[in-house]
Amino acid sequence: MSATAQRATTSTTTTLTAESQASIVTSPLARKVLAFSRIVIGFFFLWPFLDKTFGLGFSTPAERAWINGGTPAQGFLKGMTGPDGTSPFKGFFELFINPFGDVLFMAGLLGIGVAMLAGAGLRIAAVSGTLLMIFMYLAEWPVFVAGSTNPILDSHWVEACLLLIAAATLAGDTWGLGKWWGGLDLVKKNRWLR
Repeated sequence: MSATAQRATTSTTTTLTAESQASIVTSPLARKVLAFSRIVIGFFFLWPFLDKTFGLGFSTPAERAWINGGTPAQGFLKGMTGPDGTSPFKGFFELFINPFGDVLFMAGLLGIGVAMLAGAGLRIAAVSGTLLMIFMYLAEWPVFVAGSTNPILDSHWVEACLLLIAAATLAGDTWGLGKWWGGLDLVKKNRWLR
């Protein structure tokens, strides 16, 4: 006697769906405020890149422009690690007083600024921007400096918070490329790219 068994097979397909800002932030006004903040912080990072690259005359005169041989990161770090520098991390930051440090710094400013303005790649921009702000804070070491407005915190903390808030709330979905970017298969499979 032979028995036949039928197997029921089911086909399961995993459908990846894109996250949406509307599911995280339910108020349309709040989404617009977050988008505005994202654009502001994006321009806040992009502008120093442009000024330091081309010497537009705001914080960087033309003769100290990166394209004219200026050293944007080295100049900052030399001031922070020199004889008057108060950071206990001076030795670490002296490692970046070289052209490689300039390239890292300028690439960071450009990448973070463009990502925030475009509204795509916010998670990478937020993490790298927060790291940049932590490094700048540690290089300056403004803790208990006479004349400061706060004995511990400075603007680097606010900038890092704005970056993280933009990424966490998918602020690029409003007035940016975030929805389109988040809908790409590559980004759906690799959420860290969002």
